[in-house]
Amino acid sequence: MLRSLFSGVSGMKSQQTKMDVIGNNIANANTTAFKASRVMFKDMLSQTMQSASAPADTDPQNSVGGTNAKQVGLGVAIAGVDTDMSQGALQPTSRSTDIAIQGNGFFIVNNVQPSNTAPGYPRFTRDGGFTLDAKGYLVTSEGLHVLGASALDASGNPVAAGTLAPDLSASPSPALDTLVAIKIPLSDGGTPANKLKSFSVEKDGTIRAIYTDNPVVIGKIAVANFQNEAGLEKLGSNLYKNTSNSGTAEVGAPNEKGAGSLEQGFLEMSKVDLANEFTEMIITSRAFQANSRTITTSDEMLQELLNLKR
Repeated sequence: MLRSLFSGVSGMKSQQTKMDVIGNNIANANTTAFKASRVMFKDMLSQTMQSASAPADTDPQNSVGGTNAKQVGLGVAIAGVDTDMSQGALQPTSRSTDIAIQGNGFFIVNNVQPSNTAPGYPRFTRDGGFTLDAKGYLVTSEGLHVLGASALDASGNPVAAGTLAPDLSASPSPALDTLVAIKIPLSDGGTPANKLKSFSVEKDGTIRAIYTDNPVVIGKIAVANFQNEAGLEKLGSNLYKNTSNSGTAEVGAPNEKGAGSLEQGFLEMSKVDLANEFTEMIITSRAFQANSRTITTSDEMLQELLNLKR
């Protein structure tokens, strides 16, 4: 059979995978903090029809020179699917529970209380569209707790001097299982008269709440940095988990250890460039058609071969 038949098939399969990635990018053009992907190709094994030969060691004026190898490629394959982890544009929302990261880093979230944290479960996200649940915990749209340091006592009341535990600025970095769920109590000290009036999130992650006229520090949001952000594995729901190639999470406070700052009242927009995606879609469609034409032409050549004997 003609090698071009299989080369055409490999090309069609590879272009279909690229179209799948493009379609997913376009579908997530309005997904908060979505990071677009791209497909990279590589050539497959080549069939060597003749190996290279070295020039003769004799007088070059009276001898044969070297020759290059004669190789025929056998098609294309997917080299990798890369994720663009660069910063997306920030969109103002005016919601106090919406928080964006300006720069590097990820929010750390979990679905259980820290005392019951399963090793390695905490997940990471750039989606800062948070809300407050009925108990005052800062959670994601799916109810995952946002983790950090707390300045509340066992009863959920602010402690004196706003002491934070764990210390996010400590070196070495605090372990993931020492982080606590961020809680913003409705009242200070359980006194109904000291109702929560407002709260603010500073650029370094510090959360300050105002009860009546008394501002207090109640916690600090933690962020995680990775040596290779592109090595994180997508889990859906705007969540990531670390892998062997992303490196371990370096936990810290915003604006420290290379982490970005927090912006309250903003959300990070999708990193999808629609103009670029539509251009790639056209290129991919034409490449798919060209590969299908290769198969059609190869089939016509085989038909001519069969028609030699009638």
